[in-house]
Amino acid sequence: MAKYTAADVKALRERTGAGMLDCKKALDGADGDIEKAIEILREHGLKGVSKREDRTTENGLVAAKVDGERAYLIELACETDFVAKAERFITLGDTVLDAVASFGAETVDAALAAPLDGRTVAEVITDESAVIGEKLALTRIAKVNGEKFAIYLHRTNPDLPPQVGVVIGYSGGDSDTARSLAQHIAFADPTYLTREDVPADLVDKEHQIAEEAARNEGKPEAALQKIVEGRVTGFYKQVVLLDQPYAHDSKVSVQKVLDDAQMSVSGFARFRVGSL
Repeated sequence: MAKYTAADVKALRERTGAGMLDCKKALDGADGDIEKAIEILREHGLKGVSKREDRTTENGLVAAKVDGERAYLIELACETDFVAKAERFITLGDTVLDAVASFGAETVDAALAAPLDGRTVAEVITDESAVIGEKLALTRIAKVNGEKFAIYLHRTNPDLPPQVGVVIGYSGGDSDTARSLAQHIAFADPTYLTREDVPADLVDKEHQIAEEAARNEGKPEAALQKIVEGRVTGFYKQVVLLDQPYAHDSKVSVQKVLDDAQMSVSGFARFRVGSL
């Protein structure tokens, strides 16, 4: 007779994110011992890790932390929202984040090679994938340098861990303005900090598109330059943080908000789970 209860199955599922049938089998094999059941899930699951490589990971979490004069933002992905909210997966996110920050990684490859409990981050993620029974992946990391930092983590669903994360490096100003700006970035999704950061070929392409559109609309030749400049300015307002209308007051730009607060931004990062 099984030496575990339905509550034990539920607890194992919540800790690991594994399926109910897998949890029952593991508890059977562990004679009801949850810790032994977790090890059984890991051992059995390792055999199926390679088979999961082609699966998509559209769920997960974002996590961030400040480490001295730098801050880190990571995206840890999984297949289902059930796993995303599992205690074990959330703990894994924090553990990986700490390892990435301690190692000073700046790329995903470097982060996966970071040491963690006698293994690498990549090995730990593989082991956890075996226990949970889903493909897990460290999909993105970002490092932001700065004098001070603001972090904003947003839950798009109260039952899930944060799905949108923003980190800002800044100097001057105050923490309230910095947090408000982080919320703006979460909403407005800028790609670049300044106009100078936008690749020249991308700007040239926008000029060409704007000019071609204006000519197709039959705009007079004498007005073309002004029309093109206006449309390119509109492009900057979409992708450049400092040019964007401020989310909390669209009558002013982000640059004006920073000027009023005597604040400057050294860099930022924004991730939303499942998006590029």
